[in-house]
Amino acid sequence: MKLEVCTNSYQSAKNAQEAGAHRIELCQELSVGGITPSFGLMQHVLNILNIDVFVLVRPRSGNFVYSDEEFEIMKTNIQKCKDLGCHGIVSGVLKADRTIDVQRTKALVNLSKPLPFTFHRAFDEVVNPKEAIEQLIALGVERVLTSGQEKTAENGLALLNALNTIANDRIVILAGGGINAENTSKFKSIGLKEIHASASRVIHQEESLFSIPQTVSDVDKIKAILNAI
Repeated sequence: MKLEVCTNSYQSAKNAQEAGAHRIELCQELSVGGITPSFGLMQHVLNILNIDVFVLVRPRSGNFVYSDEEFEIMKTNIQKCKDLGCHGIVSGVLKADRTIDVQRTKALVNLSKPLPFTFHRAFDEVVNPKEAIEQLIALGVERVLTSGQEKTAENGLALLNALNTIANDRIVILAGGGINAENTSKFKSIGLKEIHASASRVIHQEESLFSIPQTVSDVDKIKAILNAI
């Protein structure tokens, strides 16, 4: 089983590599579910670290229905990720009726090539996940990040299991949402091959009028998950 660590900073990425994680998803602002990291952060991580780096391409917080302008920004960001040497893209688009926007997602998948494409947790908002997984397979998406449409992946185990059966090795079901060393075995027991966790802790710092608590991926928590695997 592989562990992908969701990292929100250079320090988080460095900690993930030090702990032995197999891959990172690089983003910023985890408090809003993550947005595309700055190009400076991407370049720094790619130049200094040697862990595989998948980059979240999400232009803003909120829902996953995007304007034409936002969609153009996403395409620009994917091309920049490729230019910088990233190893994979994490993105996706929905329609207002909470179905996969097949046309736009296909465009992002094609633009990302030859990099692998992960459809992110927008999947957890689709109305028919079993139909959606077949659509993603047909689009050539390599993996889908999902909590099984629950607040935590542990609560979504039943759907995760069903999706993994449907997938039948045609797409990777990447379980994410509240995964830790204590519950990792549950995902392994249903045959999942990859899990996703931030494994983070809050950094103590002086309060600021403009800040919210800062978190960082924790070496010990990552190692504990890897040991559980």
